[in-house]
Amino acid sequence: MANDEILPASDAPATAEPTADGTTTTLPGPDWTVYVVDAHSLIFQVFHAIPEMTSPRGEPVNAVYGFTRDLLFLLQEKRPTSLICAFDAPGDTFRHSLYEGYKADRGAMPDELRAQLPKIQEIVTALGIPVMSVPNYEADDILATLARQCDQQQTRCYLVTGDKDCRQLITKHVSVYNIRKDQVYDATALFGDWAITPEQVVDFQALVGDKVDNVPGVPLIGPKTASTLLTDLGSLEDILNKPEQARGKKTQENLRNFRDQALLSRDLVRLDSNVPIEVDWPSTQVGGRNQEKLAELFADFGFRSLAERIAELDGGDEPPQSDWEGDYQTIASLEELQAIVPELSQAEWLSIDTETTAINPRQAQLVGVSLATKPGRAWYVPVRGPAGDTVLDEQAALDLLRPVIENPDVAKVGQNLKYDAVVLRGAGVNLAGIRFDTMVASYLLDAGERTHNLDYLAKRYLNHTTVKIDELIGKGKNQKRMDEAPVAKVGYYAAEDADVPLRLQPILEDRLDHAELTTLNDDVEAPLIEVLAEMEWNGVRVDRDRLGELSERFAERLQELAEEIEEIAGHPFNIASPKQLAEVLFQEQRLPVIKKTKTGPSTDASVLEQLAEQHPLPRLIVEHRQYAKLKGTYVDALPELIHPETGRVHCSFNQVVAATGRLSCSDPNLQNIPIRTAEGREIRSAFTAGEPGWKLLTADYSQIELRVLAHFTEDETLCRAFREDQDIHTLVASQVNGVDLDDVTSEMRRGAKAVNFGIIYGQSAFGLAKSLGIPKDEAARFINEYFARYPGVGEFMHQTLDACREQGHVETLLGRRRAISGVRKFEPPKGQLFDDRPAPLQLNLPERTAVNTVIQGTAADLIKLAMLAVYRRMKSENLKSKLILQIHDELVFDAPETELDRLSALVREEMEGVMSLRVPLRVDLATGDNWAEC
Repeated sequence: MANDEILPASDAPATAEPTADGTTTTLPGPDWTVYVVDAHSLIFQVFHAIPEMTSPRGEPVNAVYGFTRDLLFLLQEKRPTSLICAFDAPGDTFRHSLYEGYKADRGAMPDELRAQLPKIQEIVTALGIPVMSVPNYEADDILATLARQCDQQQTRCYLVTGDKDCRQLITKHVSVYNIRKDQVYDATALFGDWAITPEQVVDFQALVGDKVDNVPGVPLIGPKTASTLLTDLGSLEDILNKPEQARGKKTQENLRNFRDQALLSRDLVRLDSNVPIEVDWPSTQVGGRNQEKLAELFADFGFRSLAERIAELDGGDEPPQSDWEGDYQTIASLEELQAIVPELSQAEWLSIDTETTAINPRQAQLVGVSLATKPGRAWYVPVRGPAGDTVLDEQAALDLLRPVIENPDVAKVGQNLKYDAVVLRGAGVNLAGIRFDTMVASYLLDAGERTHNLDYLAKRYLNHTTVKIDELIGKGKNQKRMDEAPVAKVGYYAAEDADVPLRLQPILEDRLDHAELTTLNDDVEAPLIEVLAEMEWNGVRVDRDRLGELSERFAERLQELAEEIEEIAGHPFNIASPKQLAEVLFQEQRLPVIKKTKTGPSTDASVLEQLAEQHPLPRLIVEHRQYAKLKGTYVDALPELIHPETGRVHCSFNQVVAATGRLSCSDPNLQNIPIRTAEGREIRSAFTAGEPGWKLLTADYSQIELRVLAHFTEDETLCRAFREDQDIHTLVASQVNGVDLDDVTSEMRRGAKAVNFGIIYGQSAFGLAKSLGIPKDEAARFINEYFARYPGVGEFMHQTLDACREQGHVETLLGRRRAISGVRKFEPPKGQLFDDRPAPLQLNLPERTAVNTVIQGTAADLIKLAMLAVYRRMKSENLKSKLILQIHDELVFDAPETELDRLSALVREEMEGVMSLRVPLRVDLATGDNWAEC
């Protein structure tokens, strides 16, 4: 199917109904199934449920992704005849004219969400889904109108919403659909929840009210009382006309005193099913997708998995494939292997890949090695396979390949070569001559992309669909190990995995050169692969007994906290349940609601931390969550990750995850262990020196990001402070507060530290006030004073954002690039001028990302250069010491005590001299028997 072809609409029958002017409008028929989406309800759900996501160009897209995923689920799994999206129209509705306080407590839509609404509209339009919104009405009213029309035509209609108001629309033909739980909510479910019928929902909500929408209701009447009143007395009018028949004097009194409020609430919650909208029902039928536009949008947003789902949904033909010719041979004997060694040795580029028994390279056994020397010419050397299949003796095969694999003069190319290096080292062979990694090159070209796997790269650059691993070993419960798959099938798959990187190399190399990224790749990222493989191989020793002690202590503390929480609450409840916690905090303890979501009051960490200043219960909840997270994530999980032979944990260090250039750590992630809490330090105490008579040495760049900021801004005050080795936070506090250095208090320094680290990433006066617990006006004054004292900082931010807007990307000191869109053109607002330009006090997500990438990305460049320099010196001086961890700006070494002085001097010299900035680099060194002592 051509990309610009429109898919056919459904052939389901429809009926016609005369309109006021005598024409006819087509209505859905009994054979139709209609899904109507309350768009804002779903958008808010996914925005709060899905962590921050950015497109390849740095724009927020988590709500776009979640909402699109929901629509595709409906199209793919529910196969509706018609699918419609109803949106709230901008501005007030008729309900605001009835009651000024309607929805008054709802906060403003977050900027990160507001920026995504136009993108969502584009997706919906490209999917061929009609969008409906009517001024003065809410989306719920549109749902009510469509539901009425469907019910009249006996058409099955599902209202996709989380709004309880829509329960009043339930009929024999109309149901509410909860997409999160994939559950249909009908009259039976309603009665089970509220013990009422759909016809009673409006009266029920008029009595109970709605805190989220600020519908007042009648005080002290909750769901149970409301359902009892409706059961005993009848309608709302009956209840209000006979208040003396209600149970309880206070209830009777409130029904009398708040009669008008109850009637107003009924008008507010009753949905209008006669919205002035004419529906062209045939045009609502599923179909009409704009394939070309969808492909463009999904590529812009980085939604490759969703693009694949669209292809599955359409069931169209596969796009034309490239002419792929592969002369792939599975080596069947040592003689055959010996015969190809000369060609391998003389190859300009040798592509290499390994097949293994496991994903973890430190624990995997080698199944085979694949090699390629020219496009389309590759071999697979099997050393493990099913019984009866021909395989080579592993040691004999590796002995023949060793001179080639370990020869640094034979340039190696591959995909994720770090993995292969660790696997081969486990088999007794050291991979040398790593020159080009297609995964790393792809990352350098598109740092914001979330996928750099070989399947994607082959499709993108070669228009070739590779053999998928699932075709060999299956998936789920039926998944086999690679050595259980037939060697003949593995052979083609493995050889292709070597062939594809070889074909990609010249393409990616040319693109790197065009983007001026060749030096960064050749001098930093490619050489770093060997260092990271060494670190993964080394690992860090973990004291299992110490973790066992901590597990018991943390469990005891969790039990103590649970008992304290239960005592304050007055009853037991599920601490991990946001719903139950909200009831305890906001209904029973009557604490103020700080933030609301579509489903009710928020109980996230930021809310609990604010409430902790007012009440002991949220403080204990925060502490309970922290202990539970540390216990589950580290104390109890780490023992399972200890290698049975080495007694060490072997992390994976990834170059292609963080768009700023920072390394990420996984399996386990040791970068997130808290360093400033006693519990975090206790966990670090379980990481010990590897041998008797050895120590750990840590080397940490001091305030590296602020030093990078000083370098870029060329701000003389900042630069002089670092050159004179002053405490930068004390200095800023002194200047901003107008006091002498000796008079700076700890509170002043804390505020200056928050500003130093927050302002360059777009922290607002509101954010600073919240983090420091100070009035917003005071925070705004602090920020304004900062920019006035350090004008170079504001100018640097403006120059960075101007360049990003013009070029479409930002660059680090070493030329690392990240494409970013969504940077605005700043105009000087009144009253915020200095140097004829406004201080950029509030940045949106793309703008924060732009500034953050330049600063943090340059710091990442520096630590990578330091790792390379230190590693090479250690090798050249034949030290026994090992580099075992990198935690952002910190390196951790495992060293014999006899080498500590020599290693310390070497590390300091290389790290501080790795690059000449306008300010000196400083390194803090520490030693100890375990990581906590450092």
